[in-house]
Formats: sequence, C-alpha cells, structure tokens
Amino acid sequence: MQYDVKTPVAYLNALEADWKKDKLLKLRKLIRSKAPKYKESISYKMLGYSDDQGIVFNLNAQKNFVGLYVGDINKIDVDGILLNGLDVGKGCIRIKKSTSIKETNLEEFVERTISYRNQGKDIDC
Repeated sequence: MQYDVKTPVAYLNALEADWKKDKLLKLRKLIRSKAPKYKESISYKMLGYSDDQGIVFNLNAQKNFVGLYVGDINKIDVDGILLNGLDVGKGCIRIKKSTSIKETNLEEFVERTISYRNQGKDIDC
C-alpha cells in the first residue's frame, strides 16, 4: 500500500492498528537500534533509512505482508542461510502475519547489510 504522507510520524499514524503495524514497528526498532545514525525519512511513499550514500532500507505495510526492502538480497545473504524459510524476492523480504521476527535471522541480516554498506561493498540492485 502507498501512504501519501510527508514524514515518518505521519506514516506511522496512517497505519491501521493491526498485526502489520506491530511487525513494522518491530522491524523499525531493529533497524534504528543497529543503525542509529541512519536518517529516517519517507522514500517512495514508505519509511526509508539512509546513510550519506543514500537509502539502505525501506519498510512498508502492504496488504498481506510487511516488506523490508534492501538492494540485492543475494549480495548480502549469498548462501541463503540467513533468510532461509522467509518469503523473499530479489530485494524484498515479506514478513507475514505468521512470521515471528524473533525466530528469524533478520537481526543478523540487518547487521550484515549495515556492515557491508560501511565497508563500501555493493549491496544495490
């Protein structure tokens, strides 16, 4: 879904109080705890997290999932172990209602993404 908002606060206020908001807030907290210097903004009508080089992560509540968007997943999780069992596309991790974020390796994936970015590795599509 797209939210026609200008600020992260307005985006969060536009979300329905349901499981998608809960999952999105958990992912937001994870990103902000691992990358406190990243700027939170609205990018492509969703939450964006960027460093001096540009956007690293996007978060969005879709109709049936919460999307965590990051460049090219295969450049970060080369062997597919970190995201095993999750619904993923080339640059999107789809968090569904039944997904327990604590029972995934998303924390390590976010850490690795940030580490690769800090090392200057190409993580983009």
